[in-house]
Amino acid sequence: MNISQPVHGSDGTAHGISAGPAVDGRSARWDAHRDERRRSLIKESRRAIHLLGADASMEDIAAAAGTSKSVFYRYFGDKAGLQEAVGEVVIAQMQQKILDAAKTAASPWQGLSNMVSAYLEMAETSPNVYAFATQVPAGESGQGRSAVQADGALGTFFDKITAMIAEPMRAHFSQTGSAAPLYWPAAAIGLVRTAGELWLTTPASSQKPDHGAMAEQLTSWLFLGIAPEIEQQSTRHALQEPSPRTTSVKEHHD
Repeated sequence: MNISQPVHGSDGTAHGISAGPAVDGRSARWDAHRDERRRSLIKESRRAIHLLGADASMEDIAAAAGTSKSVFYRYFGDKAGLQEAVGEVVIAQMQQKILDAAKTAASPWQGLSNMVSAYLEMAETSPNVYAFATQVPAGESGQGRSAVQADGALGTFFDKITAMIAEPMRAHFSQTGSAAPLYWPAAAIGLVRTAGELWLTTPASSQKPDHGAMAEQLTSWLFLGIAPEIEQQSTRHALQEPSPRTTSVKEHHD
């Protein structure tokens, strides 16, 4: 039986098979309005945090957004909920920026340098927003949640970036039988994040490199360590040459 066709009774009345409850137009419009309002509040929150700092209170953020604290509670529950919402947006944008940077790479060295540079550049755009989106959220009582609970989007972000880094390194180390591809990407992420966040909070001075120079320095440390520069030249030259098996960083993005 074709379920799209009605079944007629003996009285000729059509008894259609219901496809489910009718969509409530008012409810759909309200849901769309709520989604749009939530996106607007996240945007306004980012602007407020950029100006006020990562420790801005919900009351201050709401005032800067031109609304009340109760509106933020209605949409995000508490400050931890707002952090998660802002974090999801910021981290998704950072991930896309890093993916785009990786696609232009012709060698493992260039791929890593491009990714680190994109990460630092995005974080530098607004250190306050980056800190707000990545710090461990605290509840209204001031008690911080565990790192496991708070990792959320940030943990997923670094997992995906780790996978991106791992791919060209597998090709680079394929002939050596080294265990580096298994452990090195996770170690690389730890170094880049720790050094990068320290770099972000370092006051501007003639000694502080820009994000491009910092990315190149981190890439050099990751590939070559901190051995005397004279011992690194031949290795640096080899690593900066295009890989014979990998001419670009493959995208690993769900």
